[in-house]
Amino acid sequence: MTTLLKLSLALTLIFLTGSIQAQELNGSYSGTLEVQGMELELIINITPADDGYSATLDVPAQGASGIALDSVVLQDKQVTISSAKMQLSYVGTLSGDTIEGTYEQMGQKYPLTLKKTVKTKPGNTTLPSSDEELAKLAAKAEGDFKYSVEDYFKTPESFSFKLSPDGKYISYMKRRETGERDVYLKNTKTQQESLLIKQGEDLIRGYFWANDGRILYLQDKGGNENYHLFGVDVDGSNKKELTPFDGVRVGVLEMVKDDEDHIIVQMNKDNLQQEEPYRLNINTGEATKLYTVEADSAPVAGYAFDQKGNLRGIGKIVDGVNIEMLYKIDGEFKTIMVTEFGDSFDINAFNPNSENPDDAYVLSNLESDKIEIQRYDLKENKKIETLYKNDNFDLSGLSLSRKRNYEIDFYYYQGEKTEVVPVSETYKKIYARLKKEFGDQQFFTQGKTDDESKYLVMLTSDKIVGEYYLYDVEKDTVTLLHKLLPNLKAADMATMKPITFESRDGLTLHGYITLPQGYKKGQKLPLIVNPHGGPQGVRDGWGFNPEGQLFASRGYATLQVNFRISGGYGKKFLKAGFGQIGRKAMDDVEDGIAYVINEGWVDKDKVAIYGGSHGGYAVLRGMTKTPELYACGVDYVGVSNLNTFMETIPPYWEKYRQLLYKIWYNPEIPEEKAIMDEISPALHVDKIKKPLFVVQGANDPRVNIDEADQIVETLRSKGVNVPYMVKYDEGHGFGKEENRLEFYAAMMGFFAEYLK
Repeated sequence: MTTLLKLSLALTLIFLTGSIQAQELNGSYSGTLEVQGMELELIINITPADDGYSATLDVPAQGASGIALDSVVLQDKQVTISSAKMQLSYVGTLSGDTIEGTYEQMGQKYPLTLKKTVKTKPGNTTLPSSDEELAKLAAKAEGDFKYSVEDYFKTPESFSFKLSPDGKYISYMKRRETGERDVYLKNTKTQQESLLIKQGEDLIRGYFWANDGRILYLQDKGGNENYHLFGVDVDGSNKKELTPFDGVRVGVLEMVKDDEDHIIVQMNKDNLQQEEPYRLNINTGEATKLYTVEADSAPVAGYAFDQKGNLRGIGKIVDGVNIEMLYKIDGEFKTIMVTEFGDSFDINAFNPNSENPDDAYVLSNLESDKIEIQRYDLKENKKIETLYKNDNFDLSGLSLSRKRNYEIDFYYYQGEKTEVVPVSETYKKIYARLKKEFGDQQFFTQGKTDDESKYLVMLTSDKIVGEYYLYDVEKDTVTLLHKLLPNLKAADMATMKPITFESRDGLTLHGYITLPQGYKKGQKLPLIVNPHGGPQGVRDGWGFNPEGQLFASRGYATLQVNFRISGGYGKKFLKAGFGQIGRKAMDDVEDGIAYVINEGWVDKDKVAIYGGSHGGYAVLRGMTKTPELYACGVDYVGVSNLNTFMETIPPYWEKYRQLLYKIWYNPEIPEEKAIMDEISPALHVDKIKKPLFVVQGANDPRVNIDEADQIVETLRSKGVNVPYMVKYDEGHGFGKEENRLEFYAAMMGFFAEYLK
């Protein structure tokens, strides 16, 4: 299976050359590889060109399409397709619209029949609602509202501000009138603005400064999450794709400040099921592998590097669910511990401040329920000291000063709100100065120059989208750079209130209720309950929530529950949700609804449920588990059938399969398979009694479009009218502004029809 996925998804670049007849090889040819019980469809699209032919490859199960192909020869009805780079070949005999042949890679041979097909979009294209139907739905949200959907969800004029390491530039993304977002630079002395990176068809998913003169950025294809890394100099030169590997996903692991030409990345280039670390030249793209995960060894879940880019630690998945921590001692990686899933031991940073080279800052809950920050001797495998802990919440991390030999500046964690705990005398002064400026409002230092003379500060709250400031330490000045969505006035926004209540089995639960601005005691409002995604280790937090603000502006209350398995509340709370998704975790959501009803805030007959990813599953599960509780629901990229969900995970999740089984359920255990069937909404559609709106990205690699199709098709077969929005240029959630705006407009029309 590993070989199959490797050769299938990493297939790159096949131009078609040779002596071919256009009428015989023209169009799309589909075939299915079968290896060890697994099937994977390949589609080769052949088009006549001036110099012969061109072709692309699609792998629908992975959301990959348009991969350029490399060489094809047709001679006496024999078709030969090859790729020297991937060491693969396909040889077959053409007969009419069929090619019968053999696919070979690295000595492994598989029969493969390619048949001419009419290429279609992913999923059942007859199911999505038409643009006219969705526009008609959106039009039902009538009213004289101060702010439009666009006001809340349009891309800000400028956002994602970053300081260059030398402080000469401020970079940011800037919105075009048509919604695309490009990367700009502004010279901090002259204030001259210049366009650096112009967005094309695919979104720029993120960017960062690699050194004083070069910026790196990430893009994928249509939301398929196979991110590629690109680089460009600040003068616009040397623009280059650094990881040009189709079907491969790159992630940045470590910045090496002492080596301006390299960073550490991970890629599943040589094995699609396993990310391996590389030292990548950010100018040329030359990549040197730093560690190879052998085919017969345990898969690796993570790597730990020191500040100089040396690989010091490796976390391997053993027995499918436990993590074996290996640490490099005397040049050899040796096991120092094995932890069970849910226990935490993460190397946050090494401690150059210490004379002991094995001294590291770790986030650990091995001796406690809550994650605390410790100094730890990795060679001796023992705690040196606990630096900071909180009795109620997990710690998130710490920030170090490279200028001051990596002195600790502050700790931070997410409680009811995000909390920052200053440590160094230097940062205590900086924090006190900023607190004097901003008072009790929530602010963070998000970046700083290498000499730490300037800090980028972000201010936010439940009513403020975000404001960027520049703090000049030497001048002691705080200068406003930009306000995100300044048209949204704080005085008009709703308050997000932290709440605490008890579950039906005695567990303390936390969450947030957002009530419309001007709410008066005694009002009973329509409620939208919004379970979060993940679900494990993720949680809702306090801050500006555009969905909650939009809902509040239309007169709805919003409830967010951090149900068991949510992160931040300790390992006991996290583990309480293992094997309880769709069951006790869903009970927690229902108990939250009961709590806000009992508080007198909401109308029990007007409760809607809306969520994305796991939250989308919770929508469908809620509407089949307690159908009488909800007036309607909106499922956004949600799982509908746990059985098919487990069968369509992306290859880079394969090493986490047993963990997935532990978090959710194991289909190989009959008792758990029965639970999966019991809580899979697609198998209980007859229980859905109220209106449902389904929304899906066609290229979603996590929740395959079939998850949405099957719930819509089954409901419609029972005569239920289900609005269904599909975007064929999106993946797991909508990234493009025009799609996002259309989604929220249609959702508000849906709520206006069924919740008012």
